[in-house]
Amino acid sequence: MALYPNLIKEALQTVRYPGTGKDILAMDMLEDDIRIDGDSVSFSLIFEKPTDPFMKSILKSAETAIRLKAGEDVKVNINVKTRQAPRPADPELLPGVKNIIAVASGKGGVGKSTVAANLAVALAGLGYKVGLLDADIFGPSMPKMFKVEDARPYAESIGGRDLIVPVEQYGIKLLSIGFFVDPEQAVLWRGAMASNALKQLIADANWGELDYFVIDMPPGTSDIHLTLVQTLGITGAVVVSTPQEVALADARKGIDMFKNEKVNVPVLGLVENMAWFTPAELPENRYYLFGKEGCARLAMEMHVPLLGQIPIVQSICEGGDSGVPVALDPDTIVGQAFRELAQSVAIATDARNHQLPPTIRTGDRNRSAQI
Repeated sequence: MALYPNLIKEALQTVRYPGTGKDILAMDMLEDDIRIDGDSVSFSLIFEKPTDPFMKSILKSAETAIRLKAGEDVKVNINVKTRQAPRPADPELLPGVKNIIAVASGKGGVGKSTVAANLAVALAGLGYKVGLLDADIFGPSMPKMFKVEDARPYAESIGGRDLIVPVEQYGIKLLSIGFFVDPEQAVLWRGAMASNALKQLIADANWGELDYFVIDMPPGTSDIHLTLVQTLGITGAVVVSTPQEVALADARKGIDMFKNEKVNVPVLGLVENMAWFTPAELPENRYYLFGKEGCARLAMEMHVPLLGQIPIVQSICEGGDSGVPVALDPDTIVGQAFRELAQSVAIATDARNHQLPPTIRTGDRNRSAQI
């Protein structure tokens, strides 16, 4: 059967919102962005807030209704948007940014940058406006992971200021120190030089309007972490770890750093990366190479949510090396895992914004204490 917009609307008109009994078209939940490409259809549904309790059931019902109307072979991609805007992350810096999310890890080698890149892609896939800052000054990896190694950002004059224009790839605004240094040479900078370069990427760039500003932090704790909490009112932190005990010990320190009263950044939750190995030819099998449910236990111990578990799949490595993040394809096992992670982060961020006041930069706290 040939697909056309009115056919999709007729199908969606049969989907009723449980809270009101009205169909989702009558509730003006369908955005005017239906796109049809062969046997594929994509569109956006608008919910009042990211924590809508009926969101998953509505999305499933909408997909089922379209397939009943147009055939089982139809590929359906539904983007989720919300009307409720979170409170601004900072009144002075990045005024167009609603939420600043720091992706951190207690140690290197746990896949933090891979999680940050795919989280950004998955959030964009849900319909959010996303920016990504590669704050790992001494080991920038985002240019390669987004296949933009040859990009050279330029400056444009805006309001009398020369601002760096972020590189755009896969619908994400991206900046990294990797765009400005020789990729073949080590970055031999003292702490102050690295911190100043990072501040410039934040303050002297035209980030514009963003729902989420994701920051790929360096591993561990360092001057860069202190610079970021002094410069930005970070909405919340996402801590990445593998399930093995040696990684969990460092993740515990990472969580403690954000909870420290001198930093006081809310921890949105933990992400367990490399949770299990699933071979492509045996997608139902799980092999727990680094231990089982380690992050689940740590999350319970530290009283933070477990936001998601990401399996080891060969395509993750291939996607990072080729510059095509696996989250671009939400129909794969790992693509679905990252989409669910993005949804969990959006829900945790919304809950944090309703329960807590905006994060105060440590620099502002220190000045207030002196006054």
